[in-house]
Amino acid sequence: MKKMSSLAAVSLAGLLLAAAASAATAKTYQVTGPVLEVSGDMIVVQKGKDRWEVARDGSTKVNGDLKVGSKVTIDYRMTATSVEVKAEKAAASKAKKK
Repeated sequence: MKKMSSLAAVSLAGLLLAAAASAATAKTYQVTGPVLEVSGDMIVVQKGKDRWEVARDGSTKVNGDLKVGSKVTIDYRMTATSVEVKAEKAAASKAKKK
């Protein structure tokens, strides 16, 4: 078996790390429409008859002059802020019988 050069090994390791990082990233979605409101931590967009409030922070990239009335396309990811796990009904029923 041939030995892999150290450069090839480092390159392969880098590719594997990049693939793993990309697989762990949540799917990106988009919403497009006119801006109704802008604040330091939120952009509100009209999507059809619905009002979409999208959070933003210092890492949000804005290209152009973001202001009320501008038509925008926002790329976003869904991120859980909390998770509450409910007990299953069957498990709860068994616990009551004991």
